[in-house]
Amino acid sequence: MTRVAHPQFSFADLEFLTQGIDLDPILKRISDFLDDHPKIAKRVRKDLDWGLKKPDTGRSGIAAPQVLRSLILMRVKNWDYRELRERIADGYTLRQFTGFYTQRVPKHDAFNRAFNKLRPQTMQAINDLVLKAAVDLGVENGKKLRVDTTVAETDIHHPTDNTLLWDVVRVLTRLIGRLGKVVPKGIDDFANRTRCARRRMQEIQRMTARQRHDQQKDKYRQLIGVTQQVVENARGILEKTKDECALDLMDDMVIGELRRKIDHYCQLGARVIDQTCRRVLEGEQVPTDQKIYSIFETHTDLIKRGKVQKPIEFGHKIFLAESARGLITQYRVLEGNPSDHVHVKPSLKRHKETFGFAPDWYSSDRGFFSDDNIKACQEAAVKLVCIPQRGGKRTSKREAFEKSPEFKKGQRFRAGIEGRISVLFRGRGMKRCLAEGRERFEVLVGTAVLANNLMTIAHLLNQKEKRRRRAA
Repeated sequence: MTRVAHPQFSFADLEFLTQGIDLDPILKRISDFLDDHPKIAKRVRKDLDWGLKKPDTGRSGIAAPQVLRSLILMRVKNWDYRELRERIADGYTLRQFTGFYTQRVPKHDAFNRAFNKLRPQTMQAINDLVLKAAVDLGVENGKKLRVDTTVAETDIHHPTDNTLLWDVVRVLTRLIGRLGKVVPKGIDDFANRTRCARRRMQEIQRMTARQRHDQQKDKYRQLIGVTQQVVENARGILEKTKDECALDLMDDMVIGELRRKIDHYCQLGARVIDQTCRRVLEGEQVPTDQKIYSIFETHTDLIKRGKVQKPIEFGHKIFLAESARGLITQYRVLEGNPSDHVHVKPSLKRHKETFGFAPDWYSSDRGFFSDDNIKACQEAAVKLVCIPQRGGKRTSKREAFEKSPEFKKGQRFRAGIEGRISVLFRGRGMKRCLAEGRERFEVLVGTAVLANNLMTIAHLLNQKEKRRRRAA
């Protein structure tokens, strides 16, 4: 598929531009910013060309600038793929912003395929380029830094042992049915146990507390037995069909893909059966790192942050660092549920690499407190280390410092990152990742941060221009 650097400009496009259509001031500034920094689109094109033997031949695809601008628009407006396509096709201003002009706008699945080619490393590099450009434009100085962690959810149902077992049964049964339609001889010796498994799962779900005490183990033994039978039968089908080949090449590829998926879910099913036996039947407390919370999003972590409204969350913990101007200067998708205090030293190091000096203010909540972190900030020449003490009895000196006007001012500054997290969740779609896989999750976080930073830079540049006009 051909990925041109810039789509060919036609006479119809020229006529389109003469209609006097004005972009929204924020989108206009973002468009000008992207035009002034072509390296950003070049990063996107590298990912679009990744894996293609001859990227300059074949039918035309969406150009890299169009992919980048459409992705930014999608996150700025928090639209899904279908609405993104419809809005661009129906709107003159959005056609102009995305660079489609009078061209035919691709279908929603073309946007999906293009966005899926982007890698987390690319989004990190693009955000670094945007931050560097903001420093060069004079809209960011890196004097103040506030940090916090939050949790973005993966697209899974609330995991319980019985629903996970039911997921294994229904998915394997469905895949075996699809395999039987493409295998030349068909599959007749696979028993469909979905009805039995669903009934056992629903019986466990509807139990009262008293019934759970008396009947839960028996019902779980029945459900585990059904799941084991399905997994063993599926492995038997894999053994029987290992030499099966279809006459059609496409059918042969489908058979190989279905066999790969069946083997994958058989392995996950064995893990689910093992953790259910250990937890329910043997009464063992299974460690968090050995549990599986979804057979679809296996990378999901269980996060406990002590929140009253949500004591348990399923997704990934995210570290964010924000400047006083509203730019997110650092973001990381974390593994597991590490304590917040481990992020202070790496964030200081990263800030020095970006700006060349430590921030004057470093502000966070009490979860980031430790004596080593306070010492590290002081050694890095941070003027105001605004991290409340966590636990223990405060010394008179520490108590006086936390009651001082400077410390309270720093804590008021820290509260601003809570609003930024809320904007990322509600306005940029970072609350729940509907895409599949760990990489797509990280790309979502990166694009939400990119959209936030571009909008912030556009707003700051517009304000700067207004002040210049007033002065003139």
